[in-house]
Amino acid sequence: MSDTIIYEQPLNERIRTFLRLEFLFARVDQALTGNTELQNRDAIDGLLNILTVFERSDLKSEIIKELERLIETLSALENSPGVDRKALDDLLSELDQILDGLQLKKSTIGQSLRDNDFLSTIRQRSSISGGTCDFDLPAYHFWLRHTTDQDRKQQLIEWLESFINARAAINITLKLIREGSGFTNHIASTGLYQHTLENDQSTQLIRVKVPKESSFYPEISGGKHRFTVRFMLFDLNHRAQQVDYDVDFSLSCCAM
Repeated sequence: MSDTIIYEQPLNERIRTFLRLEFLFARVDQALTGNTELQNRDAIDGLLNILTVFERSDLKSEIIKELERLIETLSALENSPGVDRKALDDLLSELDQILDGLQLKKSTIGQSLRDNDFLSTIRQRSSISGGTCDFDLPAYHFWLRHTTDQDRKQQLIEWLESFINARAAINITLKLIREGSGFTNHIASTGLYQHTLENDQSTQLIRVKVPKESSFYPEISGGKHRFTVRFMLFDLNHRAQQVDYDVDFSLSCCAM
């Protein structure tokens, strides 16, 4: 287990959406590690949340644009000295394959799930606190209790596969962005650090790394030109206060 914690802050709406989807996919994955009724419900809730995010009409085109941008950026490195050509070719081939998968399917991502009456009924009730109780959705209760563990899990996996190409695109995009820049050491004077970003580099993600045993956490805010990191003392019962001493931390301004 790592002895550090990394805090991330996206600097544009596209990466913000990608991070939210990454979080939701991880929740579904965790729910699928078991097969209790509550885990099945968690998996359904996660899938429906993912479906809601994908209702943004332009999200599919945003994912495609990001893949095309990455392919263009990486292709420009082919003749650069010191580049592992095989690794680069393999990566470009993977990106091309994901892009083809997204472009060949003309329907909206997750459309088959939207058209599923069973899921639509659960989704309608999910907006109500406790609205998916057994007495509210007897068909849901039947599915949870009368189908086999294996059948339920297989069905959940099939529904998750509706997002397979989009998820692959998001995963590889975030991986390349995170790995594109290393961490450097900095000091936040009395808990405050401000940074101006270079105009010739499109920074997409800020990552702050601190020791796990720290009694503080960073609040990161900013835009495409500059950002600020404030280190706040954690207090479960009172409003957080900025620390009044210098803080050593590691920073990565990720651009790809």
